[in-house]
Amino acid sequence: MAHSATPPSPKRHVLTDWRPEDEKFWNDTGKAIASRNLWISIPCLLLAFSVWLVWSVVVAKLPAIGFDYTVGERFWLAALPGLSGATLRIFYSFMIPIFGGRLWTSLSTASLILPALGMGFAVQDPTTPYWMFVLLALLCGFGGGNFASSMANISYFYPKKTKGNALALNAGLGNAGVSVMQFTVPLVITIGVFGALGGEPQSLSDGGQMWLQNAGFIWVPFLAICAIAAWFGMNDIADARASFKEQSIIFSRKHNWIMCVLYTGTFGSFIGYAAGFPLLMKTQFPDVNVLNYAFLGPLVGALSRAATGWISDKYGGGRVTFWTFLGMIIAVGGVLFFLGIKTEPGAFWGFFACFMALFFLTGVGNASTFQMIPTIMRQEIPRLMTHLAESKLLQQSEREAAAIIAFTSAIAAYGAFFIPKAYGTSIGLTGGPEAALWLFGIFYAICVVVTWYFYTRKSAPVPC
Repeated sequence: MAHSATPPSPKRHVLTDWRPEDEKFWNDTGKAIASRNLWISIPCLLLAFSVWLVWSVVVAKLPAIGFDYTVGERFWLAALPGLSGATLRIFYSFMIPIFGGRLWTSLSTASLILPALGMGFAVQDPTTPYWMFVLLALLCGFGGGNFASSMANISYFYPKKTKGNALALNAGLGNAGVSVMQFTVPLVITIGVFGALGGEPQSLSDGGQMWLQNAGFIWVPFLAICAIAAWFGMNDIADARASFKEQSIIFSRKHNWIMCVLYTGTFGSFIGYAAGFPLLMKTQFPDVNVLNYAFLGPLVGALSRAATGWISDKYGGGRVTFWTFLGMIIAVGGVLFFLGIKTEPGAFWGFFACFMALFFLTGVGNASTFQMIPTIMRQEIPRLMTHLAESKLLQQSEREAAAIIAFTSAIAAYGAFFIPKAYGTSIGLTGGPEAALWLFGIFYAICVVVTWYFYTRKSAPVPC
């Protein structure tokens, strides 16, 4: 059945005929529909990342308004959204084929209004207990969950030749929400954006004022607009429907688990570094106004992901991933070197430059690993499911690739918890973050070996 832009049916948002690999269909009909869904998905995902990691900035400001928590307690608040977000991603991974992309994107975007409002009210009350901040930090994990469903949804809309770039745009510009948040929040907390509706400012010890509640309130109107846009502007794909049981076959796929390891090395690093970067700089270089620079790291990582998807489409995701991990090992070595001389003039800028290189490389690796997954499954499904008719092999590989993309993003998102927590633990046990960074470097070396063995060596089982 040919698609009609506005069929007179309550199912007008459901695409019953979707053939992106058919070049004529794609050029005549599919490309415009896919582009519309992508460009609604991107701001929804950007806002999700903004709410997810907003605590990475807020924790640095809590002592200034009277919440005198220890460094360890503040690292916990920065890390907890990563824990809940990663766990929610496991469930969100399977939601698109069950509920449809349009409904789930609308609901998951609207759900972020709750923690945004909650934070805004909590920071205005000096009697708010620590457990309430813990709860709100966990609820911000809703934003982390959204990534899994968003990426799975967009993967259904695009043909193989442009899928890597589409996923890179969705994820890269969505990841930019971290940078947007880390740039925006320090500005909006200095003014009464919402007037009397936003509440009274908090008084600072130096006589200044701060509206820390704006760190939460600022996202609410945009979340409402994007949730409405998703409901009225996005589509469901009928062929993408599947039960959890049908999707759960990915747990028996070896390459699902291998790609979980590799994506943890790229996206887990990106989101973990983004969550811990402001507080790490604050503890290691206390004389630097870290919020002037913290947003640049996530911005570099997000833009490099959005801008480099085509490289993996052209040269192969496995090859790009291999060289990315080698570069990350070198960058971690640079961070360790400058931490070792942190009292020397210029040490901060060397440290900062090495972290910018790390963020850049995580973005490249995020794009390349997601380009690998559909390529791997297109090779694996014909080998594993020989009983399927040829016409069904592509559909099955696309379904499994979408589920694996979502599930690997869930596992990798635990980086948003483990990296800030590793910093806190390392500082608590040894007095500095160096032990945690050594651990990260060793993990990247393991990823180099895994990528080479399975995907890039001359006789690799699944070359990509």
